[in-house]
Amino acid sequence: MRTIDQLAQALDAGRTSSRTLVEEALARIADPTGEGARAFIKVHAEQARAMANAADALRKVGRSPGRYAGIPIALKDLFDIAGEPTPAGSAVLADASPAVANAPVVTRMLAAGFIPMGRANMTEFAFSGLGINPHYGTPLSPWDRASGRIPGGSSSGTAVAVADGMAAAGLGTDTGGSCRIPAAFCGIVGYKPTARRVPITGVLPLAPSLDSVGPLAPSVACCAAIDGILAGEGASVASPVGLKGLRFAVPENVVLDGMDDVVAAAFDRTLSALSAAGAVVTRVRFAEFDEIPAVNAKGGFAASEAYAWHRSLLASKGAGYDPNIRVRIARGEGMSAADYLDLLAARGRLIASFDLSTRDYDCVLMPTVAIVAPRVEELNDQQSYNRINMHILRNTALGNFLDRCSISVPCHRDGEAPVGLMLTGETMGDARLFSIAGAVELVVSPALG
Repeated sequence: MRTIDQLAQALDAGRTSSRTLVEEALARIADPTGEGARAFIKVHAEQARAMANAADALRKVGRSPGRYAGIPIALKDLFDIAGEPTPAGSAVLADASPAVANAPVVTRMLAAGFIPMGRANMTEFAFSGLGINPHYGTPLSPWDRASGRIPGGSSSGTAVAVADGMAAAGLGTDTGGSCRIPAAFCGIVGYKPTARRVPITGVLPLAPSLDSVGPLAPSVACCAAIDGILAGEGASVASPVGLKGLRFAVPENVVLDGMDDVVAAAFDRTLSALSAAGAVVTRVRFAEFDEIPAVNAKGGFAASEAYAWHRSLLASKGAGYDPNIRVRIARGEGMSAADYLDLLAARGRLIASFDLSTRDYDCVLMPTVAIVAPRVEELNDQQSYNRINMHILRNTALGNFLDRCSISVPCHRDGEAPVGLMLTGETMGDARLFSIAGAVELVVSPALG
């Protein structure tokens, strides 16, 4: 994988062209031995070639629209693209009416000159952290591919596309971990912004109270640049801070439960490396983490808000849903208006409490996911699917509920199973989090450390 800055430098120096980058990406997508047929639901080959030719011509005459113009990206299948339906990884919306306009986040990426390679596969309606899709196939994690490991979800196709060089970066959404989980399982970086910073108009919803749009890419700097574009702030430069004296809180409750030996070894090694670099690592119990499961016991925002959006479609086309997704959405039917109002009040209370609990720390650290990517075959029955899905979502979903920005950075060694280190910052503290994550990445990333 090459970072978007490396590609931008190569384009500016004339060492490559946008058309070359696009053809390389298309070749990887079309490779019959690869995951392209499952990573993408639709490929925009001719459009990408035309855009690449235009980007090269504009760069040649000094009129390139931006530093990253001509770089290939993947777009998760729930973003509106003018003139196309937005299936969101589902068969029941494959013939939906085409979108009349691009989602604002798509418009901003196009304005910066990025070239969409196509619509990336995803968990149906974004309602699972596993990445399994029975309609379009399940793209496999790049690790131990012969054993058929899940990619993580719901932004599964985007993560695999980036990891396999089918795109330099991509857009996903994150309602409970859907950028960070596949990033962790595929060995790349995934970012969840403070949700309010990036518009979700034109994005097929899961739970608008929690939904956010974020990048998946090879590095922290890539994610920072794209996040700035998505937020309408312009491409951001994340300058790493010094680690010495930074205060990191490591939760002792909930997030380390059920951690496997591989993740535990990588996490402990990472904490030791950060301490050696001068960071102050403190073990902490956060009472809020113990309360959240009970608050969400009736289905939480995901079930209630998803059911509100899907109830008519379920009535007419419910048989066409993945049964594992349908049953999760249906949980929302049992929630009353009073239950929902109680949920809103509890969330507000817990956000305020957690803000106080973390005020003395620069960042909260935990494993992105407590286990390495399981095999697809381990998830064939609904009981295993639900149990492992909830375990995988457990850590990441905390940041969505508590309205925080959060990033997953690879912390495994070369040759090991991918493991993600999750850094969670303050609400609206995105710029600060990128600076901290950039410094941490230099210490713990297998590519950069």
